[in-house]
Amino acid sequence: MNVIIFTKSRGSSRQIDLKRPRTFLSFLGIVGAIAGAVFLTGYFYAGHTIHIDPDVHVVELEQVISNREAELAEVRKTGRENLDALSARIGQLQANVIRLNALGARLSQMANLNDGEFDFTSQPGLGGPQLQSGRTSLGVGDLNKELGGMETLLGDRQQQLNVLEDMLLTRNLHEQVHPEGWPLASGWVSSYFGLRTDPFTGKRARHEGLDFAGREGTPIMAVGAGVVTWSSTRFGYGNLVEINHGGGYSTRYAHNKENVVVVGDRVEKGQLVGRMGSTGRATGANLHFEVLHNGRPVDPLDFIGERN
Repeated sequence: MNVIIFTKSRGSSRQIDLKRPRTFLSFLGIVGAIAGAVFLTGYFYAGHTIHIDPDVHVVELEQVISNREAELAEVRKTGRENLDALSARIGQLQANVIRLNALGARLSQMANLNDGEFDFTSQPGLGGPQLQSGRTSLGVGDLNKELGGMETLLGDRQQQLNVLEDMLLTRNLHEQVHPEGWPLASGWVSSYFGLRTDPFTGKRARHEGLDFAGREGTPIMAVGAGVVTWSSTRFGYGNLVEINHGGGYSTRYAHNKENVVVVGDRVEKGQLVGRMGSTGRATGANLHFEVLHNGRPVDPLDFIGERN
């Protein structure tokens, strides 16, 4: 058996004699190798080809998108929580500002400041040129820091204003209880504090108050706030009202036609306590007025002053 092989390049042919065993075995080897290669190629292409499933990529992309949506939802939740916290802090600051405005208005009134000098109901005027700065916006952390500083500042200011209020209240209380002003709306001083000629004996004697002459029934007013400790007759004084003002001070209003307060009454400065009369040791309608400090009579003119 011969195998003829034609060559394309030269157009010639070659013959292979398969009768020779060696040549025949070589030929079978070549044919077997070619057949094996063809078989393996068909095998892999037929049953063992690696397939890329597009559904797998879709699932992976969907998982990535789901993860990003979860992250975005968490960011939004955190943002809402931060906004809620900032809103709460801003609400607290607004409440503090309202309290400070009310306190400032009250202090202005207590201090008798002119209207408009400190207006706590309107925004204060601000101004100044615009300067170039670095960052133009604040982050959440920066904003929290600013709010914290503002809260501290407002707290300090409120404490200072509270101290000032206490001082003004103490001053006002002192002004209210401290004997000051005339006890009569009308009248004149008829006898001063110190040595004088006694109108009944004609001898030199000590006079421990001021006498105010006027019409009978003239209203008598307290010269300071306090508590009534006596409202009755007393020897030499006639109808007497005595008021304790605290701080060791008390005042007496004597020879009254009538007393209009009773023991234990709290009276304010300028409040009616009696009406002028001539009861007790008096030559006519007058008010005998005394100021005592720690139980000792002092000159009332040092407290009420001379009327112009």
